[in-house]
Amino acid sequence: MNKEKFFAIKQEIISLILVIISAVAVAFNIKTFVNAAGLYPGGFSGVALLVQRLFDSFLSLKIPFVAVSYPLNIIALLICYKFVGKRFLIYTCLTVGLSGFLTDLIPSFFMTDDVLLCSVFGGIINGIAVSICMIRGGSMGGLDILANVYGHRFNKDPWNILLTVNCVILAIAGFIFGWDKALYSIIFQYASTQIIQMLYKKYQQATLFIVSDKYTDIYKAILRCTDHSATVLDGTGCFTNEEKKMVYSVVSSQEVKDVLQAIREVDKKAFINIVKTQELDGRFILKEDKRASAEEESTEDSPTNQAGQQEQ
Repeated sequence: MNKEKFFAIKQEIISLILVIISAVAVAFNIKTFVNAAGLYPGGFSGVALLVQRLFDSFLSLKIPFVAVSYPLNIIALLICYKFVGKRFLIYTCLTVGLSGFLTDLIPSFFMTDDVLLCSVFGGIINGIAVSICMIRGGSMGGLDILANVYGHRFNKDPWNILLTVNCVILAIAGFIFGWDKALYSIIFQYASTQIIQMLYKKYQQATLFIVSDKYTDIYKAILRCTDHSATVLDGTGCFTNEEKKMVYSVVSSQEVKDVLQAIREVDKKAFINIVKTQELDGRFILKEDKRASAEEESTEDSPTNQAGQQEQ
């Protein structure tokens, strides 16, 4: 077995373990912080809990969490399966199945009766679990699937839109069961969204400006690390009055660390400026798209390509 294959297997095992841990964390969070404070976590989990409590309050029927959660997630996967990869689909089914099963299996217990603490720390735990799962190539199902499809199609960070949708779900819960728990649930959802935006940066971009005499090797390093292209610009150093080359490239924010390391291996003296990209309009092709259009893109991998024709 060669080193590359061994490394790939090792990474898949790590991903599988982390995805399982994320599913367990979400189930634990629902049975402790969420249930303790009577919160609604948003997304399809929030809808499932809302339906559970509706049946319990008005019909005195206790229905399993999975009886609502599974059908909703199956519908979402059927709608979006064409836009997500096989690996994403497998990991999502695993997390949805395991978290739903454990939510019904784990008994409820309270760690604190302070609703504000439950809202803040429950949201943090939920955000960390969701982020880890998505970083390793899966999702927690439900609206996370739709958010990933939106980000994939439009290359935009979907989490503020997702927060708005969740607030609508929470408003419905507030109208039925009272506004205090619904408003605390918005705090929960806001904390979760902020953690996700901080940890999961796939749909956030960074612009790199690299001044170096080894610009061709640096371009190749960027291409090798990220599958992104670049643009080489001519310039003049004002202090030395020497002609310089500057590599301009836009990459995913989560790739910046690897790119910097690769650049330093090529040229330790390279001058690098990293700018957070507020908005990007143009072709910023995702890696999943590259496989489908590899033949079309094969002639476009030169350092003089437009930076807008990069691949995430």
